[in-house]
Amino acid sequence: MAVSKTKAKLVDVARQLFARAGVENTTMNDIAVASKKGRRTLYTYFKSKEDIYMAVVESELDMLFDSMSRVLERDTSPEEKILQLIFTHLNAVKEVVYRNGTLRANFFRDIWRVEKVRKNFDSKEIQLFRQILEDGQEAGLFQMDDIALTSEIIHYCLKGIEVPYIRGRIGTDLDMETRKKYVANIVFGALRKTEINN
Repeated sequence: MAVSKTKAKLVDVARQLFARAGVENTTMNDIAVASKKGRRTLYTYFKSKEDIYMAVVESELDMLFDSMSRVLERDTSPEEKILQLIFTHLNAVKEVVYRNGTLRANFFRDIWRVEKVRKNFDSKEIQLFRQILEDGQEAGLFQMDDIALTSEIIHYCLKGIEVPYIRGRIGTDLDMETRKKYVANIVFGALRKTEINN
């Protein structure tokens, strides 16, 4: 088995154990046994449980980025891509948190630790927004003075609503189409300096 496959297997096994029993209740030995790898192999790749936990978070962020990147490949308008990117991000983060069971508590408790791992993801996500905004500006759909700054603002606004969105505190009484209209009015109102009414 190739080195990268071994590491990926260890991360996947750790993800499953963390989701079932929680990070605190999972030992490095549990991960080694469940992955059918020796402790020596595990420690070759990860110095501590903290390292493997961060690798789990990073792999989840990689999957999120892949799903967001696919939005750019769709044959839709820049306006629709912005909305799809926002909701792909929010729904994927929510799905990751809920899919991983007891990791949900760790995610909220360890948000600042998770932030360290997110730095690389953040810069890549900002680039996705920037690309869509540039396409929209070139098509005459958006008007903004600073595309780079606007991309960062959208990204950080999105991060700011993640936890309330995951916890169901934002628009829980609204259907998805109504939520999309609210987001469209806010985002496109800022990008065009007008409000969308449809």
